[in-house]
Amino acid sequence: MNATTALWLTIAVPLAGAALVVVLDRRPNQREGATLLTAVALLALVLRLWFALQAGETPAKVLVETLPGIPLALAVEPLGMLFALVASTLWIVTSIYSIGYMRAHHEKHQTRFYCAFAVALASAMGVAFAANMFTLFVFYEALTLSTYPLVTHAGTQEARRAGRVYLGLLLGTSIGLQLFAIVWTWMLTGTLDFRDGGILRDAAPPTVIGALYIIYIFGIGKAALMPFHRWLPAAMVAPTPVSALLHAVAVVKAGVFTVLKVTVYLFGIDLLAHSGVSEWLPYVAAATILIASLVAMSQDNLKLRLAYSTVSQLGYVVLGALLANAAGIIGGAMHIAMHAFGKITLFFCAGAILVATHKTEISQMRGLGRSMPITMAAFFICSLSIIGLPPMGGMWSKWFLALATLDAGKLSLLAVLMVSTLLNVAYLMPIPIRAFFSSDKATATGIKEAPLPCLIALIISAIGCMLLFFYPDPVYRLITPVVAR
Repeated sequence: MNATTALWLTIAVPLAGAALVVVLDRRPNQREGATLLTAVALLALVLRLWFALQAGETPAKVLVETLPGIPLALAVEPLGMLFALVASTLWIVTSIYSIGYMRAHHEKHQTRFYCAFAVALASAMGVAFAANMFTLFVFYEALTLSTYPLVTHAGTQEARRAGRVYLGLLLGTSIGLQLFAIVWTWMLTGTLDFRDGGILRDAAPPTVIGALYIIYIFGIGKAALMPFHRWLPAAMVAPTPVSALLHAVAVVKAGVFTVLKVTVYLFGIDLLAHSGVSEWLPYVAAATILIASLVAMSQDNLKLRLAYSTVSQLGYVVLGALLANAAGIIGGAMHIAMHAFGKITLFFCAGAILVATHKTEISQMRGLGRSMPITMAAFFICSLSIIGLPPMGGMWSKWFLALATLDAGKLSLLAVLMVSTLLNVAYLMPIPIRAFFSSDKATATGIKEAPLPCLIALIISAIGCMLLFFYPDPVYRLITPVVAR
């Protein structure tokens, strides 16, 4: 199979898998087998493209000629390759986890769940491999719409209310701001193609460039930059595998990936460094990092605490982009991978606790480590990665982000990173400490580990956090060409 065929199949295969899931509605074993098979096939296709990129190929494919000069087209480049590798790898893990969780929790409408999941991954692949901003916008919106049934899966009044917030904020920012910015970009340049060094150089005065960039940053609502972050904690009413999808695999990563893509391929870091916005806009990301961390500390509900932690952690990636230097782009891109493996494990653990104990509040989890040692050990390991401590992968992305603040001469932002790391410790570490060292034994009475598929998934993703510490070089080598051109 040539690389160009593999490229368009990254979208076609998940869609075919979604159709097959619907056909197998009344045969759960075959339906879930189809889900796993589709996820494995997608990873194989993405790996084929990765090897092609490593060999110097640049696969590209025009899907549909829409307007002159604005095709719906796909192309492979390093940033998209990283996002696609993360999403396709973790889809397999999430599928394994979902089988155990959905059955043990006796969730209804499981066919709809697996179908929407597959469509969401097809949309994520379209975002990853978009050759221009028009294509990215189309798949970005498809991702929002395909995940809406997942957010409202429970069908309760609370779920429907959360769904309205979800759609309202994501569609409102993308149509009201991002689409406006895309049209403005077209008017200034006559193209929406992603190009090395950007397409906006000499297209407008620095003040116009700065204003356009601000509209893009706030228009990419999936990046959850405050004040457009409320959709993310609201979506916690969804089943835990959906929370894992939203926070680690597809949705939020599509947001911060789009921020990086716009920064590098529409504007270019050299242009932004002279536009003036890089002087003050990073402080908006810094405020998001700190405020979200403080809110996380106040949450007793485990999923809500993890949700606000995600808002804060996304701020790291946005900060890396807004610093507009090489270290910031590398650190932000690496944080997409590092945070994905850490945060998906934490949500897996939250779901495992819910399935095994029906508990959702942190205050109810004292002594839980005695009866769920694997789950709580995985939680501890991946908390270290989110904090950025060795030997976990999260250390490397924070290292480069710290270098980026020094390169930009912004010691105050370095202080923000240090303070936020302490806040990470404050809201994450008490959970496993209380689970293992609390004297309250009543909490753990009669409790056992979650079903085996849940344990397999969280063990795999926890091991991934450690492997990314010892073997970060493949991620680093994949990303460095983006800033070396």
